[in-house]
Order: sequence, then C-alpha cells, then structure tokens
Amino acid sequence: MTAEQNLLRHNWTRAEVEALFDLPFNDLMFRAQSVHRQFFDPNEVQVSTLCSIKTGACPEDCAYCPQSSRYDTGLEREKLMAVEKVLEEARAAKDSGATRFCMGAAWRSPHQRDMKYVLDMVKGVKSMGMETCMTLGMLTADQALELKGAGLDYYNHNLDTSPEYYDCIITTRTYQDRLDTLENVRAAGMKVCAGGIVGMGEEQKDRAGLLTQLANMDQHPESVPINMLVRVAGTPLAEQADLDPFDFIRTIAVARIMMPASHVRLSAGREEMNDQMQSLAFLAGANSIFYGEKLLTTPNPEANEDMQLFKRLGIRPESYHAEEPEEVLEEQLHEKIVQAQNDQFFYNAAN
Repeated sequence: MTAEQNLLRHNWTRAEVEALFDLPFNDLMFRAQSVHRQFFDPNEVQVSTLCSIKTGACPEDCAYCPQSSRYDTGLEREKLMAVEKVLEEARAAKDSGATRFCMGAAWRSPHQRDMKYVLDMVKGVKSMGMETCMTLGMLTADQALELKGAGLDYYNHNLDTSPEYYDCIITTRTYQDRLDTLENVRAAGMKVCAGGIVGMGEEQKDRAGLLTQLANMDQHPESVPINMLVRVAGTPLAEQADLDPFDFIRTIAVARIMMPASHVRLSAGREEMNDQMQSLAFLAGANSIFYGEKLLTTPNPEANEDMQLFKRLGIRPESYHAEEPEEVLEEQLHEKIVQAQNDQFFYNAAN
C-alpha cells in the first residue's frame, strides 16, 4: 500500500478502524499528530460562530435534542430571526475573530416560504467576507441549488452515529434520509460538514461505524464536527453516563487519521472539557472550534477563555482565504502527498 493510499482512502474496513481505536493511546496520538502535520499547520485552529436562527418546536425525536417539541426541556420556541438581526450577530462574530458564520434552524426541513429570508442571510454574511454555513434539516436537490446560488459555502448535516445504533437515537428520519441530503449538498457544489455525537450510550464499534461511514464517502466531508453529548434535562439521554474522556480523544484522533485533509471540529460539549482535555484534542488533530457563549441552545466556553487557552498553547486562529481555483487546490494537495511519500520516518510510523 502506498503512502498516498494511507493518507487519502475511501475503502476503510470496520476491522481496520476498530484496530485504530485499539492502539495504545500514545501510539494513536503520535500517528494522528504525524498525519495532521502533513496537511495542516499544527498551531492553527479554524474559528466559527454558530447562531440559532430559529429555535425550538422541531417535530423530530432526536433523543439528545432540547429543541424537539416532543420533550419538555423548558426551551422557549422562537420564530425565524429577522435577516438584519442575523447580520448583526455575524458582524459581532467577525469582530470577535470568527472567520466562519454558521446558522442553524430547528426544522425537519425548510419550508419554501422561509427560503427567501434564509438566502438573504447567506448573501449578507457572505458580503462581509466570511465563510457561510447552514444547518436547516433535510434538503431537496432544488433547495441545495438555491443555497449554492446564494453563496453558501458549507452545509451541515450530521449522521450522528453508526447505522446500527441510529434507531436507538432517532426514529423520525432514516439514515438514508441523511445520506440523501448530503448527496444533494455535494451535487449542488457545496462543501459538506458532517460528523456525529459520542457519549450517547453507543459502544466503540459504533464510533468506528460512524467514522467508517464518513471516510468512505466518495469525497471526505471538508468539515467533521465531533460532538460530545450535552445532557439536557427532559430529553431521553438526560441521565446518560459520562463518557470516558480518553474515548472522546480517541475518536478525534481516529477521525484525523481517516480524513487527513478535513477540518476536524471540537464541537458541542466543550463546556464540560477542562483545558487539558481540549489541549489533548488539538494534539489529536482537532483544528476547528465553535467560538462564543452558546452553541445553538447549550453552553459553550466564552470567547475570551478560548483566546486565553490559545495563547497558552501557542495556537492562533486560522485566517480565512478566498477559495482557490480547483486546479490550484489539487496541485497543493499533490505537493503534500509527495512530501509525505518522501518522508521515510513518517511512512514507517504510519505503517
């Protein structure tokens, strides 16, 4: 097997992935950091801000979600935010150092009557020189094309967990529904943001199954958020046992090895992580965070705390660069692969 195949693969077997999870922790961390350095500056982290543009009253039954109308979590339902209010939030996020602005709505799928306002939000944020991302539920092919036409860079739609464990968490939409939306997003020419949640009672084999599903797509998601369950009173998972922090870090590291050119995002659950755990996540290959006081409806570390940790670790926010032409990106990727092939030490460590 060539070094190129080791770095960018779409044919992972479940057994191979479970073997990665079973590596001694230090070996796994070394391998993940070695891969990470082939594709990214190890001391840069991409910074995003997430704004809930429509909160609550979602008809889905996702067992982890306080926004489901099926659970009494005390969450106030809110209508779709006014476009100018969203743009005010985006300006504040940019002023605080965010380079990507993500907008989330608690919908099963967007109604056509709301699309005009959503498209105006995308256009407005894009005009500020920020990357744009949205998560609105399931998308039709036509809706994906509309969002692309407005300038949307990323669409987030998580798979949540493995195909085998999925029915234990959600029954109101199928796994294939999620895959279909991701196919519509990719076909429209947008970048894919897709990951999952760990700590929902799944086993290691399910975490392996989730990452196998993501890494074996024809094209890896450009952004892979790894969320740690935030337990919310009133949801079915409110009393779920704590996840071993090392199991979370292992998931980050395996995601980095399997999808080496993707941004791996340290996402929901950071409020529960101390500085040492977050630092281990960065060492394991996480290089994207949500930044600010709230992540949709659950707490997130305050922005100044993030910057203080960055300073202590010698980490700087990643700058946003306008998208390069596809042929330039391909040439840059080829150069990185050649560099890895010529690095005998890395080759031996990775094999």
